[in-house]
Amino acid sequence: MKVLLVNGSCNKNGSTNRALEEISKVLKEEGIESEIFLIGNKEIRDCTGCLACRELGKCVYEDGMVNELIEKAKTSDGFIFATPVYYAHPSARILSVLDRAFYAGKKHFAFKPASTVAVARRSGTTASLDVLNKYLTVSNMPLVSSNYWNNIHGKIAADLEQDQEGLQIMRILARNLAWVMKCIELGKNNGLERPELEEKIMTNYIR
Repeated sequence: MKVLLVNGSCNKNGSTNRALEEISKVLKEEGIESEIFLIGNKEIRDCTGCLACRELGKCVYEDGMVNELIEKAKTSDGFIFATPVYYAHPSARILSVLDRAFYAGKKHFAFKPASTVAVARRSGTTASLDVLNKYLTVSNMPLVSSNYWNNIHGKIAADLEQDQEGLQIMRILARNLAWVMKCIELGKNNGLERPELEEKIMTNYIR
């Protein structure tokens, strides 16, 4: 089993990466492979709503790493989406990537357990988590929790060592995710199939 840890920061060795390293360490202890997928600082365009991805099965734009993320999602069994907090919201970069990845590759995320993490110097974490959690709850993904909101504090990576509660939250989140993944795997091995989806109903209020 494998977890894809998506780092929505530009900074390879920043505080968001440190939080994901804490999660990765526990997943390894649980016998689960993990990979940190850095969005990084290359130019990324927003989703244009062209809907060409519905026919292609991938984003029509080859810039950045959106299609690479979709490919990795195909072979991943769980996810953590982590963001630094800017202006009390997630990084614009992770939103651009997830908008496109979930439009184009939504079926590769469905029914796989996931969670979100917000890293901030001070505040804006719960608002950021609310935004990221919506990608999961609109995609039939079991949402995994910890013993508190999944936030941790520090301006730089070294600061996180002082937030012992935050680091504990990351560890408990990792163990809970591992447990849910193992439960799903056990169910599959005993003939328990995932629910069949009804055809989507869309109600338009303005005509």
